[in-house]
Amino acid sequence: MIYLILIFTVLFFLLAWWRLDWAVMLLVGALPAYLIRFSIFGLPSTLLEVMIWAVFLVWLIKNFIQVKNNFLENFKNNNKKIKVRYPFDWEIVLLLLVALAAAGAAGFSSSSLGIWKAYFFEPVMMFIVVLNVMKGEKGREKILWALAVSALAVSALAIYQKFTGDFIGNPLWAAAETRRVVSFFGYPNAVGLYLGPIVLVMAGWLCDIAKNFQFSIFNFQTIFNSKIFKIFFVCLVIILSVLSIYFAKSKGALMGVAAGLIIFGLMASKKIRWATIIALILISIGVAAYQPARDLAISNITFASKSGQIRKAGWTDSWKMLKDGRILTGAGLANFQTAVAPFHTQGIFIKDSSDPEAQRKLVYNEAYRTAHWQPLEIYLYPHNIVLNFWSELGLAGILLFIWVIGKYLYLGIFNFQFSIFKQFSMNKFLNIGLICAMVVIAIHGLVDVPYFKNDLAVIFWLLIAMMSMINLETKYEKNI
Repeated sequence: MIYLILIFTVLFFLLAWWRLDWAVMLLVGALPAYLIRFSIFGLPSTLLEVMIWAVFLVWLIKNFIQVKNNFLENFKNNNKKIKVRYPFDWEIVLLLLVALAAAGAAGFSSSSLGIWKAYFFEPVMMFIVVLNVMKGEKGREKILWALAVSALAVSALAIYQKFTGDFIGNPLWAAAETRRVVSFFGYPNAVGLYLGPIVLVMAGWLCDIAKNFQFSIFNFQTIFNSKIFKIFFVCLVIILSVLSIYFAKSKGALMGVAAGLIIFGLMASKKIRWATIIALILISIGVAAYQPARDLAISNITFASKSGQIRKAGWTDSWKMLKDGRILTGAGLANFQTAVAPFHTQGIFIKDSSDPEAQRKLVYNEAYRTAHWQPLEIYLYPHNIVLNFWSELGLAGILLFIWVIGKYLYLGIFNFQFSIFKQFSMNKFLNIGLICAMVVIAIHGLVDVPYFKNDLAVIFWLLIAMMSMINLETKYEKNI
């Protein structure tokens, strides 16, 4: 195994040296490669980390003089060179320092330093490489192709699992009656966490490709047009990705994608906005009129379902832990399970909101209590985007991430408004898709962990890199 990894590393480094953009594309397409784990001189690592370090080092070596000069230029007084601020520059510096301090709060354990490296330092390295190597519309399209291929691979395996039950390790998830696909990952929600944001990015890319495109079945040349191939391919990626999320039964991801698509429809154009509003009204009337759908919606919104009650119990434990002298520091990186253990609720009685006699039965019916008792495990994270960052990075960390996400959305809205009022339509819909991808992350993050995983952290900073590139180009056009 280690020899195969060594051979791959050498070949990948050579590819990066020859064509760095192709190496970045391969890296983005192979984000699930973090699942291939090994040790180097006793230090745990993944294939994804090796690829990130390879592309970063090749970029740094090839551009060392320029990087050094640009760095030193910042310390010169009254220089006349025009400076372009690095997007999210001080936020990145602060994030790395706050995350390092959070590792210190956990005693600089090997686990905390590993998390700092894999979830913060390396994704930032990827952000820097993408911003410098994949420039312009062609560079972004290469990233989009890589994301599309990656999503297609994840979805293809997930759909295969749906119809066969193969490669699903958990017997409950593999059983036909209770099947939940996991694709390359070890658990179903990972499918939604990975594919959800990509679906909205692909939707934006699709609209940018399809705008002003006319297709005629009588035009033989049109059938072989590269643009129509892109349209069909991206449509296929979106459809299979949504099906995979559905087959994974990831309700948080489905809600996130639905919210993202609604916002996308409201921002896309006047016609699409009215179609979205009409569809929302009709769906709302249908849900309100059909009691099973109404009950299901209320159950999910109020967290009255079984999974919702389990989530709320975990959030209560997390908040108790934070209030016990950890409001500022949090638990520290990779230290949540240890810190929350003294406050952990061993189990809860699952309440049936549809049964008016539920409370009485819990008090007087032993068999009912036994059937509705749910033991609770201590998860790696609280499964809430605010509590996740708060417990891992402390108060400064959660405030910083709120700022980063807010700034990201602000840049997206700035780009959007400029495209409307100045008729600057380059990547208009991709920009909307990027805004909505962050909405998916935020909505799904209400009940899950959309950042603290190797591939998800890289996707987060990929989104920021693409938004930053569009913003820099928008500002350039604005000054012309």
